[in-house]
Amino acid sequence: MKNKRLYAASAALIVLAVFSTTGLTEENPHLLSVEQKRDFLINAKVVRAKRTGEGITNPYTLTLSDGKITHDASFQSVNERRNFKRLSRGVEINFVDSYLYNLAAYELAKLLGLEDMLPVTVERKWDGKTGSLTWWLPVMMSEGERMEKDIHPPDIQRWDNSMHKVRVFAELIYDTDRNNPGNILIGNDWELYMVDFTRAFRLYYDLRSPDNLVQCSRELLEKLRVLDSEKLSAEAGGYLTDLEVEGVMMRRDKILAHFEKLIAEEGESAVLY
Repeated sequence: MKNKRLYAASAALIVLAVFSTTGLTEENPHLLSVEQKRDFLINAKVVRAKRTGEGITNPYTLTLSDGKITHDASFQSVNERRNFKRLSRGVEINFVDSYLYNLAAYELAKLLGLEDMLPVTVERKWDGKTGSLTWWLPVMMSEGERMEKDIHPPDIQRWDNSMHKVRVFAELIYDTDRNNPGNILIGNDWELYMVDFTRAFRLYYDLRSPDNLVQCSRELLEKLRVLDSEKLSAEAGGYLTDLEVEGVMMRRDKILAHFEKLIAEEGESAVLY
């Protein structure tokens, strides 16, 4: 069976493509360290570009090469801001659809120890536009495909633990597009990846779907406890406004209170893993 590849695509759709020998020259790009991937994304030459033709923002697939490695990445430069916008779910006030949130989500994930669940993402200017450039991941399928084909993961406990992290992160950043199963990708070893955050970081202090929060890893809960606005501003402040940082911290407080209540009611062993 051929491996597939995937990149973080538009605000509503992830496009899958067959992963072939493209992306492999003298070295395997997926064996690079995080810092090496960042350096590659920032400095490698763009040798080919094409529109995906999919989704609302119709992002680009850029093929990059440094002479040794050739690899693809997704480029999103959308940065739409309106006082309000009519959407299928209704009118949204202070609407934002921005590549900056891809960068902010990645930096926040690193603070929470979740960086292995997001592809490496950097800010880069290309063709006169500044946007987010995201490493293309090898995956089997999206969560949407898994659900459609009724495929069950081989290790249910591991899967559930990963999904609990996805749900906590989605509530923390108030991601209005996280319910899109195309934005959750499944790796070749059934690891989960989160992509596409251009419609996250809304200016709400309440949680979006607190009933989704039923369990949390002890490590993630502790990372949430020690997260503060100074750390967040230092790492992601260049991509978030002060109000957006405040929103994250207020929702963090709500998440902690939610799990403390669950622990008191159900016991720590039933809530934390």
